[in-house]
Amino acid sequence: MATYVLVHGSFQGGWIWKPVAASLRAAGHLVYAPTLDGCAERAHTLRPEITLDTQGQEIADLLFYEDLAEVVLVGTSSGGMVVARAAEAAGDRIKRLVFIDALAPLPGETVAQINSRPLHNPQSLTYGVPKKEASERAFLGLPPDVRAWAVPRYTPHPRMATESPVDLRAFWARPWVADVLCCTESPLPPVAHQKRTAEALKGSYTELAAGHYPMLSHAGYVTDYLLARA
Repeated sequence: MATYVLVHGSFQGGWIWKPVAASLRAAGHLVYAPTLDGCAERAHTLRPEITLDTQGQEIADLLFYEDLAEVVLVGTSSGGMVVARAAEAAGDRIKRLVFIDALAPLPGETVAQINSRPLHNPQSLTYGVPKKEASERAFLGLPPDVRAWAVPRYTPHPRMATESPVDLRAFWARPWVADVLCCTESPLPPVAHQKRTAEALKGSYTELAAGHYPMLSHAGYVTDYLLARA
């Protein structure tokens, strides 16, 4: 039996992993899909103090308090940054890191630089479209029935969790067993960024012709991909 901890990205919660988590559990594995502070059902906890460090520590604390070891720690989108920060704090509990269409900034980089966009409004606690506009602009590219299920679960993301320059020197200084799955139909994070992640970590690199939410659009493929890394 393997232990998987699945970390969501921006505008999401643990719910994004529901189909994959169910399949992994059906295969006999232990699966956690936590929702990060300030997101989804925890949106009511939104506050300026939520940062990459606090969200990463959340995951490290989960591993500690649940006595988890030999963990396959999986991150998607901005969750890749959270996974890297958690790995710094709880590296001895981790067997493998998996980045699924995920961000992994080098020290001093910002997400804005990686994604070639301006900084978000510094006066706002969150970024993303207003929830009332989610039906027109969120989770594009998903099959209509899946998107209809996902859109009501959209929440803007805590701004400071991704906006500041990232200091992950301790993460990049340590060797990891790692895998990168890049979704080629999603423009962000850029393919070049994800190839760099795999090269820097000396990990495997796989491409999937899918959009940014393969855990929903290609749940069977993502499940099999993770099972192969148990």
